[in-house]
Amino acid sequence: MGRRITVVTAVHAPSARFLPAAYASLCEQELPQGWEWRWLIQEDGRTDEVTRHVPDDERVGFRQGRPGGPGVARTMALAHADGDYVKILDADDQLTPGALARDLAALEGDPTLGWATSRVLDLLPDGSTAGFPGDPEQGPVERGAVLDYWSAHDFRAQVHPATLFVRRDLLVALGGWMALPASEDTGLLLALNSVARGWFSAEVGLLYRKWEGQATSQTSHTDAAERAARMAVVEARARALGHFQWGYPVSTD
Repeated sequence: MGRRITVVTAVHAPSARFLPAAYASLCEQELPQGWEWRWLIQEDGRTDEVTRHVPDDERVGFRQGRPGGPGVARTMALAHADGDYVKILDADDQLTPGALARDLAALEGDPTLGWATSRVLDLLPDGSTAGFPGDPEQGPVERGAVLDYWSAHDFRAQVHPATLFVRRDLLVALGGWMALPASEDTGLLLALNSVARGWFSAEVGLLYRKWEGQATSQTSHTDAAERAARMAVVEARARALGHFQWGYPVSTD
């Protein structure tokens, strides 16, 4: 067995129909010799709606569990991740060719980096794509830089948490995803940035599907009181980690 990247996907019944497209994007990935990927799909719930969309591939694992949101589903999948790295892939999104190899090259080439992200394009219902203004330059993302930007720009980060590629031991040390009804991936991103340098690739690494059923399009996602509470605990966690001065890699001085 070669060295492994574990791709983690949370899915619920409405988004299950997009799994074949996500799978096709995984199959297009080319990795260096000696490396392989494994896809862990975790249903947020136990229904009969998802199974028929799961690819028949020995590299793909599928499990179900009590509903608790995508953060809970991903963290449950993390229990079965046995590779050096974990890549996030939402069920309704698609990787672009070369995305995994670029993430891997960044972290293999610099042991001081704990995580990587990449440029994103929205994938619109008509099949067209749209970019985001203000993407950063390609290169390292220093500790605290995401929190500073996020705090100054209405709780919007300059890099996208849906593109995260992270060292598995670091992800486990931070406890996986936050126990929030939404923004759990933003909470993880800010926590990672508080303890480790990251990397941003200016090449597009993800097509982020926009559709009527996605969680971020629901009215509940923008409820002002809930959003304020989510952002408050996300920020408090990131600042506490920075205050305690724990970091990756661990200093031996």
